Amino acid sequence: MMRGNGREKVEASCNGIVRRMVSFPRSILGGFSRVMDQGIDLMRLGVGGRRNQQHLPSNFPLPQLPEPVMVQEEFAFLANFELNYGTMHPFFYACRFMEALKMAQEERKCVFVYLHAPEHPFTPSFCWETLCSEVVIQFLDANFVCWGGLSDKGEGLQMATTLQPASFPFCAVVAPVSGDNLAVLQQMEGPVTPAELVEILQRTMEEQGSAFSGAWAKEEEKRRADRQLREEQDTAYLAALQIDKEKDRLKNATSEERVQKKASNVTKDEKFKQNPIQKQDGQVRGGTTARETPQKDIASKGKDVQVTKIQIRFPTGERKEQSFSCTDKVSAIYRYIDSLGLTGGGSYRLVSSFPRKIYDVQTMGTTLKDAGLHPKASLFLELL
Repeated sequence: MMRGNGREKVEASCNGIVRRMVSFPRSILGGFSRVMDQGIDLMRLGVGGRRNQQHLPSNFPLPQLPEPVMVQEEFAFLANFELNYGTMHPFFYACRFMEALKMAQEERKCVFVYLHAPEHPFTPSFCWETLCSEVVIQFLDANFVCWGGLSDKGEGLQMATTLQPASFPFCAVVAPVSGDNLAVLQQMEGPVTPAELVEILQRTMEEQGSAFSGAWAKEEEKRRADRQLREEQDTAYLAALQIDKEKDRLKNATSEERVQKKASNVTKDEKFKQNPIQKQDGQVRGGTTARETPQKDIASKGKDVQVTKIQIRFPTGERKEQSFSCTDKVSAIYRYIDSLGLTGGGSYRLVSSFPRKIYDVQTMGTTLKDAGLHPKASLFLELL
């Protein structure tokens, strides 16, 4: 089920892993593009419903659905797969292969590649019994970035030409390396059971861990530095906010002192010329006006404030919604999340689902409006 290709360059890593090194096809390197919205809200097709469906037996008759209109290559594999096997499957990213590789690099994961051959006799049983089993779905979603392609079309055909599978179903675990090369850490050909697939993938993860630990250690060090910088920026922001509040307090106190000083400069003769009752009323009215003015200013400012509503989705499935001012910065969202105590003090970052955009330390000082989150946005909290 697993094989090596003698025609490819073979290297042995420091812990004894043998992996093939293959070069990216020029068409894949030049085909890096952004996934455009074609009536699908999320980059992952089937999100928000596939977990609620029961696993169907292999002999369960599927209704004849009309062929979906898919104008982009990125959606062709998932459209074909879900038409025949339903929506309960691993999270296959509907994107170009290079984009999946980049996401895996950012998340310190490997890419699980599945080349789908619809006409192969082993394909239906493998999809129903192995790829759509709950244990395989949970394991792949937790540990890999999954990407699939049709073996006879588009980038799936290009990857099949590069990896040269001898049989189908074909799966591979790949990782990026320097230059235009790709490290094939493991490949599986032919039908395998869910238990066998999980065992092979688990062993591959354990073996390749030390081979990539050096690069990942550098990445972790960078993450720690970014986290420290974010904390320092938050501290500086809070200090600046406290200074602004103190300035406002002193300004309001100075205004009240000026009003009191002006009232005390009224001579006794002027007081006698005025009706005492009217004067007292005037003082009461004047005093009331002086006290009400800041409140009216605050009220008028409140009307001018543009509210930004942010919905935050946690890995546990819990959702929180909070309102901010459009002039608040991205760091205000992080402080709100920290006040909830739901992350357990762990490191995290905020990501928009589609199009995927990361809001981390580099955007901490950007206002919500400038960051494109106004008037409302939905963010996913991603644990690091």
